[in-house]
Amino acid sequence: MARERQLSRRSLLGAAATAGAAALTAAGPASAATTTREADVAIVGAGLAGLTAARDLVAAGKSVVVLEARDRVGGRVLGLDLPGGGVTEGGGEFIGPTQDRIRALADSLGVQTFTTYNTGNNLLYKDGRRTPYATDGLLGSVPPIDAAGLANAAIVQAKLDDLAKGIPVDAPWTAAKAEEWDRQTFETWLRANAVIPSAKFLFDVACTSIFSAEPRELSFLFVLFYIAAAGDAAHPGTLERLTETAGGAQELRFVGGSQLVPIKLAATLGDRVVLGAPVRTIARSGDRYAVTADGITVTARRVVVAVPPPIAARITYDPLLPAARDQLTQRLPMASVGKAIALYDTPFWRADGLNGQVVSDTGVISSTFDNSPPDASFGALMGFIEADEARKLDAASEAEVRAAVLKDYTTYFGAKAASPTSFVLQRWNNETYTRGGPVSIAAPGVLTQYGPALREPVGGIHWAGTETSTYWMGFMDGAVRSGERVAKEVLAAL
Repeated sequence: MARERQLSRRSLLGAAATAGAAALTAAGPASAATTTREADVAIVGAGLAGLTAARDLVAAGKSVVVLEARDRVGGRVLGLDLPGGGVTEGGGEFIGPTQDRIRALADSLGVQTFTTYNTGNNLLYKDGRRTPYATDGLLGSVPPIDAAGLANAAIVQAKLDDLAKGIPVDAPWTAAKAEEWDRQTFETWLRANAVIPSAKFLFDVACTSIFSAEPRELSFLFVLFYIAAAGDAAHPGTLERLTETAGGAQELRFVGGSQLVPIKLAATLGDRVVLGAPVRTIARSGDRYAVTADGITVTARRVVVAVPPPIAARITYDPLLPAARDQLTQRLPMASVGKAIALYDTPFWRADGLNGQVVSDTGVISSTFDNSPPDASFGALMGFIEADEARKLDAASEAEVRAAVLKDYTTYFGAKAASPTSFVLQRWNNETYTRGGPVSIAAPGVLTQYGPALREPVGGIHWAGTETSTYWMGFMDGAVRSGERVAKEVLAAL
């Protein structure tokens, strides 16, 4: 069975993707020797943003070279091979309504979706009590806290959605009350509005689940922008769309894992993608740029930097970037996240009437999902390790993390959860070329003071990546949108 699952995954790639992957593999060792290439556009980063930009530029007849530091494509989208065969998602995973750009890209590459398992009861673990609750009742998926808390939470959520409607997604720093909202943290605002402790608990969990950051770390303006961006031009963003499974951002998964999308996209680009080539310097000489990576230098008319802002800041630029751009990248740290997946022979929790989703006020893992494959040939429980909890474990061994995670899983799902067949862990804080995730976050004062530098080109250097997207910033869809936007921007300049 394990061999069958492994072969099935490979078959999904198709002949074209297999050939392309072989070309990419060959490009890695070749880059060890110092080489020089010329192109119209050099692209830094082979995540969804950089690869999408490359696709559109090539379609317009431009030559491109994509330089990727890792030995793989996908950036924050990563498939983890499982010891018994198969794959699970170590990074970006879910898509949902209004995320039509990632959906269109996947469709064009033949990558199919399936519905995130959502049948049965959710679990609330609060104050030491484990409470199953239905997600299709009057409260929907809202955990069954006390009546006063529910009433307060409903008011707070409605207020957040209403305020978010006034945020221009292309320039949140221009909102009418931008200065006022950017002077305070989300924690400060919640303390004044979520006045019932149980309501505050719901928003604390929602915050760490959405941002992998604590409310005290986030500008209130940034939170409102993030909510506003959870939609499209025809559908205003809502907090519910960010948090929900059915009808929300966690509605669908990709058959074979989300990394199939960038893998197949990279295959269409062939040897234009160079792996194992971390970019060290971007230097301008006349009307061209020399982009120097380990083993290769690309000279180009334009450069697209499609990596997270803190990683972009580690490149040496000549001439220096404008102070506003550099100061911006200094103030957009990555949030803190890891994903822990325990594998079992079967998704046993389903027989107990549970959908694998938990909301908890304690432990290393405060939210979980059923990450089993669509055929349920094995069971997979995935838990997010986020914000403060992730930072506490940054220096812990994998064995220590495993023990802490399984303790929580056993608390939530019973004794069967204590003995997985295998366990996989992805800690983005310790990932060399990401150092956190899922997104860069803004503290008070950042957007209003430095926000305009987020997408503004610097000479012939253009910026992409999910952080630069106007819709679905922080998600795979935002990465694709940013790639499409920057390709148009570059074509207009060439």
